[in-house]
Amino acid sequence: MPTRRAKIPATKYPVERFTLDNGLRVVLTADRSAPVIGVAVVYDVGIRSEPEGRTGFAHLFEHLMFQGSENLEKLAHFRHVQGAGGTFNGSTHLDYTDYFETLPSNALERALFLEADRMRGPRLTEENLRNQVDVVKEEIRVNVLNRPYGGFPWLTLPPVMFDTFPNAHDGYGSFDDLESATVADAADFFRRYYASGNAVLAVSGDIDVAEATTLIERHFGDVPARPAPDRPDFTEPDLTAERRTSYTDKLAPLPAVASAWRVPDPVTDFTGYLPYVVLAEVLTDGDASRLVERLVQRDRTVTSVGGYLGFMGDPFDVRDPTALLLQSHLPPGGDVDKVLRTVDEELDRLATDGLTEGELARTQARMATHLLRDTDAALGRALRMAVLEQQRGEPGLLNELPRLVGEVTEDEVRAAAATLRPERRASIEVIAGGIR
Repeated sequence: MPTRRAKIPATKYPVERFTLDNGLRVVLTADRSAPVIGVAVVYDVGIRSEPEGRTGFAHLFEHLMFQGSENLEKLAHFRHVQGAGGTFNGSTHLDYTDYFETLPSNALERALFLEADRMRGPRLTEENLRNQVDVVKEEIRVNVLNRPYGGFPWLTLPPVMFDTFPNAHDGYGSFDDLESATVADAADFFRRYYASGNAVLAVSGDIDVAEATTLIERHFGDVPARPAPDRPDFTEPDLTAERRTSYTDKLAPLPAVASAWRVPDPVTDFTGYLPYVVLAEVLTDGDASRLVERLVQRDRTVTSVGGYLGFMGDPFDVRDPTALLLQSHLPPGGDVDKVLRTVDEELDRLATDGLTEGELARTQARMATHLLRDTDAALGRALRMAVLEQQRGEPGLLNELPRLVGEVTEDEVRAAAATLRPERRASIEVIAGGIR
C-alpha cells in the first residue's frame, strides 16, 4: 500500500531577473511585509577553485574583502553597516563565496554602494594580507587544531573519498601555503574570479523593484566588465571498492565515524538527486527516524547520528561531485565495525521492505518546514536565490523546493537506499585520544 503523501504549502515570492552590461546578474524579490532588506553578492569561486600550493586561499580572500576597498578605508564597511542598524558577514563554500547584509530598507543604497565598491577592488596591501593570514591561522587553531573532532568530517573525509586536488584538499589551508601567499597572488585571484561576470547580486525584502533597479544600475553599472573564467570540470569516477581510514584525535573524548557515498549530480540530475536528500532525513531526522531509533535508542551503539547531503551540509548549494554523509559519535569502547554493519542492515531493510505508513509524509513535512523557515527572512531568500541563479539560472526554484521534496516517492527513496552499498562507501574513523 502506498504511503500517504505530505501536503506541502508553496511560497510565491516574486522573482525579477536581469543582467547588467558588465555581466553582473541581478535577482530581485520584493516583500513589503517588514521594513527590512537582505543583500547578497555571490561569486562563483570556492574551495574547489584553489590552485595547488595555495590551499585556504578562497577563505583567506574572503577575509581580505573586508579590509577596505576602492573608496573605503579599513573597517569602514563595518561602521557603515552597523551604523545603519544592520549586520553583515561572508562565508566560503566548496563552490562559491558569499558576502551579505541585513539592513533596514532605507539603507538599501548604502548596501549597494558598499558591495559595488569592493567589487571594483579590495585594498590588497602587504599589511592587510599578513594581518589576515594571522587571523585565518588563529581561526584554524580554534576551529580545527585545538577543538575535539576539529574538521570532522568535512575536512577529514574528502581525501578518503576523492583523488583529485580540487575535491580532496584541505579547504582551510596549510600554514605553509597561507604564509607563502603574496599580494600578487591575491591580485591575480581577484582579477580571475571576482569579475562582475562571475557574480550574482540578490536583493530581497522591502524594495520597490523599479527604484532598486535604478540604484543597482547607478552603483554597479560602471564596475569594469570582466568575463567569468572557464569553470573547471571537477568530476571524478565513483568508488568501486570501499575506502576506510582512521586517525587519533588527542582531544576527542569518544570515538566517532563518518561515511559518505556519491550521489547523482545535484544540478544536471536534480530529479535523481532529490530522493537522496529525502533519504538522509528518513534515516536520521528526529527520534522516530530509522538510524536514531535503531542505533541510539535500541542498540545504544552510538550516542548520536546525523545525515545530510554535501560536506558542508546544504544540499541545494553544491555542485557535483558531492555525497550523502552519515556521522556518529560512539560511547566509550564503541564498535565502529558494528555500527557500519547496522547501517548496512537498515539500508537493506529500507530498500527491500519500504517505508512504514506515514514515515515519508512525516519526513517531507519536516523538510518543508525547514525550507520555509530558512527562507522566511529576507536575507535567507536573497542568499538562496543568488546561489540558485548562479548554479542553475533558476532563482525561482526557491518557491518550488518544498513541493519538489514532497513529490519524491517511496519507490525513489527505496531505490536510492539500494545504491548505498559498502563497496561505494568511504569512511573515516576518529580514535579517541582525549580524557573522558
